[in-house]
Amino acid sequence: MNLSKQEQRVLHTLAMGGEIRRYLDDNRKLAEVICFTREGYGLSNCTIDVFNSLKRKKVISSKNGQPYRITHLGATCVQAQMNQR
Repeated sequence: MNLSKQEQRVLHTLAMGGEIRRYLDDNRKLAEVICFTREGYGLSNCTIDVFNSLKRKKVISSKNGQPYRITHLGATCVQAQMNQR
């Protein structure tokens, strides 16, 4: 599956235990998306466009209103990085 560099970075963060939280405005439209690492830091590469792209490719999902996490398909698509060792 073709993933951009930003999508790869977000997926790698999710594979390491991170999560994506989305915030809606008063009209129930998507207002903000923040990707958190497992340490609690925010990732600046996760934009609304990247979030929508990952969701459309079904590599992230949310269950029962919880934050978005990586799916099994997403875990197989992510490439290894040096800090994973």
